[in-house]
Amino acid sequence: MLHYLLAAYKIIGEDGHANNGRWTLSGILAVVAAGALSFGAAAQSRQFTFAYDQPKGSGYDAGADIFDKKLKELSNGALSINKYPGAQLGTEAQTMQKVQTGDIDFVFLSTANASTAQPESGVFSIHFIFRDENHAIKVLGDPKVIAAMHDLYAAKITGAHMLGLGSQGLRHMYGKKPVQNVGDLKGIKMRVQATVTEDNTFPAYGAQVVHMPFGEVYTALQTGVVDMAENGINNYLINKHYEPAPVLSLTEHEANNAALFISDKAWSSLTEEQKKWMQTAADEVSRNEPKVAFDLEHQALAKLEKIGVKVVKDVDKSGFMQISKPIQDKLAQDLGPHATKVLGMVREVK
Repeated sequence: MLHYLLAAYKIIGEDGHANNGRWTLSGILAVVAAGALSFGAAAQSRQFTFAYDQPKGSGYDAGADIFDKKLKELSNGALSINKYPGAQLGTEAQTMQKVQTGDIDFVFLSTANASTAQPESGVFSIHFIFRDENHAIKVLGDPKVIAAMHDLYAAKITGAHMLGLGSQGLRHMYGKKPVQNVGDLKGIKMRVQATVTEDNTFPAYGAQVVHMPFGEVYTALQTGVVDMAENGINNYLINKHYEPAPVLSLTEHEANNAALFISDKAWSSLTEEQKKWMQTAADEVSRNEPKVAFDLEHQALAKLEKIGVKVVKDVDKSGFMQISKPIQDKLAQDLGPHATKVLGMVREVK
């Protein structure tokens, strides 16, 4: 505040002339009041760290923008986020740990990788429980499903809690060779997310599962450490996985779901009104980000076809479904009661 007092030393008088160093009470009060308002506004504004492992232009990035826009609107610009895309603050497993310890404020990550903290999260990775993109969008925006997933995480995770859900489309397989049917996976080294669901399902298809952080997948495909990987179309595009793996097979075997977490440290520092703003912004993500993510998938597919990537659209999914559907209930039951409940709710959404 000292610089505001010094500024008051030369106050412009009502007649437009400097007071030549003379102090006027009204002038001093006016300047000090303006300084106090400016200082108060600065003290009340706050920016939160918001981490995710995909680059700009991804579904995660779109979700972060939706959250930030709504939060600024509700708080009149006082609260906002600072985005850290592209795994700047660590892998998904690492950022999940960091949000639990309060080292970062928010993380937007796959529900598959959230299973490192709560294995029941793997229920969202069960194959072929999401019928198509419209079904996935409806499920992720359903308040009852969101509440059930919140309870699922709360039953196990400490230090953080879920605010909302999101998407990066449906997952597909890619490599140097096409996948026309389930027989094409026999003996294939497939990079998968480290979930019980994947570790049970892909071997049932005949593949060998390989775990690694997403950031290592490009090199692994390039060097032959893995033969194939699987992910959303836009992630395949923006991470240039089409360079070492130029054949994309549209298997639609799994939904690429995501969850938004806030650290309890950040949450406990908020007023009740600010907590409502945070939840409202997260609800905006759950309602709108999945549709944006699927739009990005469509745009990405068109771009890939334009640059010459081979896209296999006529995959025979019947063999995959015959293997996966009979084990859906057992996988959920083995994960736990929350997973079983969520699986039932997903099926009920029309």
